[in-house]
Amino acid sequence: MRWKKQLLTLTPYQPGRSTESVKKLYNLETIIKLASNENPYGCSNKALEALQTTSLSMAIYPDGYATSLREGLASFLGVKPEELIFGNGSDNIIQMISRALLHPDANTVMAVPTFSQYKHNAVIEGAAIREVPLVNGEHDLEQMLAAIDENTNVVWLCSPNNPTGTYIPENKLVSFLEKVPTQTLVVLDEAYYEYVVAEDYYQSINLTRNYPNLIVLRTFSKIYGLASLRVGYGVANPAIIKALEPAREPFNVNSLGQAAALAAIGDQEFIEECNQKNRKILSRIYEFCDQNKLEYYPSQTNFILIDFKVDGDKVFQFLLEKGYIVRSGKALGFPTCVRITVGTEEENEGLLKVINEFLVKRESEELTGK
Repeated sequence: MRWKKQLLTLTPYQPGRSTESVKKLYNLETIIKLASNENPYGCSNKALEALQTTSLSMAIYPDGYATSLREGLASFLGVKPEELIFGNGSDNIIQMISRALLHPDANTVMAVPTFSQYKHNAVIEGAAIREVPLVNGEHDLEQMLAAIDENTNVVWLCSPNNPTGTYIPENKLVSFLEKVPTQTLVVLDEAYYEYVVAEDYYQSINLTRNYPNLIVLRTFSKIYGLASLRVGYGVANPAIIKALEPAREPFNVNSLGQAAALAAIGDQEFIEECNQKNRKILSRIYEFCDQNKLEYYPSQTNFILIDFKVDGDKVFQFLLEKGYIVRSGKALGFPTCVRITVGTEEENEGLLKVINEFLVKRESEELTGK
């Protein structure tokens, strides 16, 4: 087979460990998964009702234009239907953008570490990749600007950033957008938008009016709790959407996902409740880290990256054997860190107890020289 040579150097996306496999491996009755930044409170009851009452024929293709969802979301966001594009999760739109704009004669600029799929798709398309290291966990926008040239087709901004949870303040983002060449597409990935509480965060939808080379990506997989149904969307100038549509596979958003997402939009009380619970538990984690002198990045998301100053795999394994699945920072570009999803109050109190056990064990080993 004459595979693209770049495929032979890539590994598939590695999701968090499954609860069933961990149960069997360590003979545990209960597993708490805090690895994939899912909503621990599930989804809105309105979404569940929509799934139960929607009359569908499994033999019929989904609405390829996602008409009802498009109209409902456009109304909710205050945009025109033609300013929206939908994907099988926002990952799918990242793939579309890469397919449409990246090739061996183009380059793309991104932060590092950031969401892995920007680079992954760029490698597949054979584009040159220019990575700009984070500074204190944040995008170095000045250096990203310096990396842009006449062959830069896409710039990726993840705000809030995964895996650090940090964000780009409005004044810095606007200054950046003012300087990016108009022929370069800026992708603003806001998967965790609904969790943000920072006062100097921007209104990205408004920015798409002022910057026709900007596309904003969001998802129903995080705070909306519909990760298994895979629905994401992009908002941009209609010219961008029109150019991207041919790169979208037919019928890429399933019927159940469309129905559930539309219903979920109508329950913003659920979204606000999830946000408030998340902030409360994050504050508790901050307090624990401060008490134990653990460094961390203040987060605008439903996860937190904590630096244990030891091999992240070691922390991951200790927590795994105690029944908690988190993400080691080694695969995320932070080798001494662990990324932890904010679960329920009960889940996080149990996790903090186990983390304390790890810290006591580590201190004992340091004292004894083991």
